[in-house]
Amino acid sequence: MDPLDRAQLLLYCDLCQTTALQSHCELCQINLCKACVAEHLSDSSQRHNVVPYKDRTSTPNYPKCQNHTQKHCELYCEKCDIPVCSTCISSGKHKGHDKSDILVKVSFKTKNLEKDLIELEKRIYPAYEEIALDLNFEIVNLEKHYEKLKTAVTKQGEDWHLEIDIIVNKLKSEIDEMKNKQLAALKEQENEIKQKTLEQKQSVFDLKKILDSNDVSLISMYKSRNAEFRRLPPKVDIALPSFSFHQIDTEQLYQMFGSLSALSMTTEEHGYTMNTSEAVSCPPVKPLLDKPEVVTTIDTGYNLYSVTCLRDEEIWTSGYDKVIKLYNLQGKLLKSIQTKSGNWPQDIAVTRSGDIVYTDLKTRTVNLVKNEQIQEVIRLQGWTPCHVCSTSSGDLLVTMVSDDEEQSKVVRFSGSTQKQTIQFDNEGKPLYSFGISCYIKYISENRNLDICVSDCGARAVVVVNQAGKLRFRYTGHPSTTPGSFKPLGITTDSQSQILTADTYNHCVHILDQDGQFLRYIDNCYLFGLYGLCVDTSNNLLVAETDSGKVKKIRYL
Repeated sequence: MDPLDRAQLLLYCDLCQTTALQSHCELCQINLCKACVAEHLSDSSQRHNVVPYKDRTSTPNYPKCQNHTQKHCELYCEKCDIPVCSTCISSGKHKGHDKSDILVKVSFKTKNLEKDLIELEKRIYPAYEEIALDLNFEIVNLEKHYEKLKTAVTKQGEDWHLEIDIIVNKLKSEIDEMKNKQLAALKEQENEIKQKTLEQKQSVFDLKKILDSNDVSLISMYKSRNAEFRRLPPKVDIALPSFSFHQIDTEQLYQMFGSLSALSMTTEEHGYTMNTSEAVSCPPVKPLLDKPEVVTTIDTGYNLYSVTCLRDEEIWTSGYDKVIKLYNLQGKLLKSIQTKSGNWPQDIAVTRSGDIVYTDLKTRTVNLVKNEQIQEVIRLQGWTPCHVCSTSSGDLLVTMVSDDEEQSKVVRFSGSTQKQTIQFDNEGKPLYSFGISCYIKYISENRNLDICVSDCGARAVVVVNQAGKLRFRYTGHPSTTPGSFKPLGITTDSQSQILTADTYNHCVHILDQDGQFLRYIDNCYLFGLYGLCVDTSNNLLVAETDSGKVKKIRYL
């Protein structure tokens, strides 16, 4: 049976509200059960006309005036939005107001009631039902997916020594925590949908009751809720986490075992996505070394601007050269890729799948190198792409500057589709510098999904959250010579610490995720440092533009 039909199975007496109606008083326009008919007729002051409910007339009686009880309202004051009687009119209170026939007004409102009923039954209620079904489907799939995650973690743990059991249990706990948060979000919305559905059922019931009763007072007082119900609830978009395997390395047991991707949930409303992602899985906290040390130095032989890596054993570099080069840690050149245009790339990044992306200022493009084949992913008009990073979700974050150098912004792309623009703070002021120096803005995504930009022109590190809201600006340590802090390369590590290159002062600043200064890396003879990246073992790679060297530094 249609759930909306259940509301019309039984109509109750208007007096006792407990017994099914049988009769109808056409004078008073109320429904009565058998027991209440006698009580109603006992009022001899009125000439009641009680008829069987099925024989009630369809023409409504004029309602009694609220101010003049002996009068009936035959007109409707449009300005005051109330029925009025002849005495109300003669009193002058409604002088100059537009008036209409009460029956015409009732007919108009009745049509609106019928429209609301049709919309509720045919459009709004089915839409909510569909959302509820989708939510139920997602909940079932979510349960299955998390069970698969547990199985994957368990299988990986069985291949290791018994010592790894501690890590397996920790990851399972994190999975349960992530599942519970996403499940809670879905069930919360499911409960909201159920509540709205109940309210809509009640509205349908009330509307049918009003229409069946032909009660002019009820019709006149009716206030539609359809506008409220038309606003369908936002959709909670669950991005299911995954488990990433790594090769076994007893020295880096926890890190090499694998990690969960960040818990991600987005709420979609009117085409806009507000992200509420939360990073859950965090490795054990490692203290900073008092004296960071250079572990390896690789001499590339050309001026470097960027360095990036996917595996700890290999690094990609780019600089003042049309060729992007791959080296191992012994300094051996493994692969060379020439840019499609023959221009030198402004910046490079490695995607989650191990492909290379690079920006080309002159062609205004972002390009993907896959299987040594170059394909154009993004082409801009009116804007020039500068620096780029690949996010944990697989999106690309690109810093860019307008052709007139009067604007700068960060844009998030999914493939070639623009998803988000970050340009202004809550007061409408620019987040990033503009002008001739605005082309240098290295970018990195933190583990907590903050977006970190080293704004050289503003002499600041600008950090916003995933939604693009400003979290903080770091303008250098107080001990730094005023105006000398001009950050270039920027990267983040597994502890959400932010590392940025300070070329002028020949050091790297280490900040916590809230922008608090922790320490310098200033004892490693760093000169002309530009690009930075951190490998999976939390070693820092520094690209020196003048020397053409990449230095691998252990700082944790």
